[in-house]
Amino acid sequence: MYEPIRTKSVHSTMAGTASDFPHRSREEELDIQLAGHLAALLAVTDELRALTPSAGLDTAAERLAGEVSRLRGGRAPLRAAPAAAGDRAALHRRAHALAGRALVVAASRADTSAAILAAERMDAHTAALTGSPELSAAR
Repeated sequence: MYEPIRTKSVHSTMAGTASDFPHRSREEELDIQLAGHLAALLAVTDELRALTPSAGLDTAAERLAGEVSRLRGGRAPLRAAPAAAGDRAALHRRAHALAGRALVVAASRADTSAAILAAERMDAHTAALTGSPELSAAR
């Protein structure tokens, strides 16, 4: 009725067999994930900088770029030229969400510097959305 299987399975389930593909540790996976979230946050920060240039956003972008470089073993993140048009509120909401994701991953891998940076960025974007000048000026 069915033709028999003629090749070996590509999925090895036997204990003790070496596989042909590389494995990453949990820490390496979390580093990759955290670097991705911070790089996405950097891209949104660059877009916000194009809309409303400020020293606070410049500082945040440099700190984000430094964290991404650290997590990627010294490789600097790619930075594209941002579009000059956009909805500031939508960008702040997106940046807040990305910073939240980065905070969760940073906390799970016990990366204090990345967690502090992500929490600061969440506060700054919340302040920008609510119009709270004391929080947004401090960041």
